[in-house]
Amino acid sequence: MSVQDRRTFRKNLYCIAFGMPKANKEQVAEFIERFRNVNPLDDPQIATRKIDIDYFGDSPAMADELLIPILEGKKTATCGCLWEWEHEKEAPLEPGYLAAIIDGSGNARCIIETLSVVLTPYNEVEAQFAFDEGEGDRTLEYWRRVHWEFFSRTLPRIGKEPSEDMPLLCERFRVIYREDPC
Repeated sequence: MSVQDRRTFRKNLYCIAFGMPKANKEQVAEFIERFRNVNPLDDPQIATRKIDIDYFGDSPAMADELLIPILEGKKTATCGCLWEWEHEKEAPLEPGYLAAIIDGSGNARCIIETLSVVLTPYNEVEAQFAFDEGEGDRTLEYWRRVHWEFFSRTLPRIGKEPSEDMPLLCERFRVIYREDPC
């Protein structure tokens, strides 16, 4: 079994064990094909560019909740712990990364493109980044509380615990394709 196959297998196990969204493969494949046909980036390589399937949060309800500000344009940033990324993904997160974002039912709702990634310790995340995440009251205090709770749930799954200096991938992204209004 290849490294990518093992990571896909682990992610599918997490979906089953922890109730996280599992992609509706047929709907997602059709959504990605329509994106490729529209080619909003006017990219001559669009037919061969890798597009991952991903979701925000750690439950179907959270995937739906976090999708709303993305589709409304309020959420243009997100973060994940570097440890989780290295555990689940084969390549590093970098500008140009494309992901089809699924909702809590596993259906693709948009495709995002990573614009920038900054490796930042948890305790050094700035207020503007918290605001750009578009969640809750958009304050740094709110951001710190809900993200600490989130990492306290997710990191033990890979044998880690949250810490004030845990490395976060602070990502800025844009929606480059969607089909339905908010």
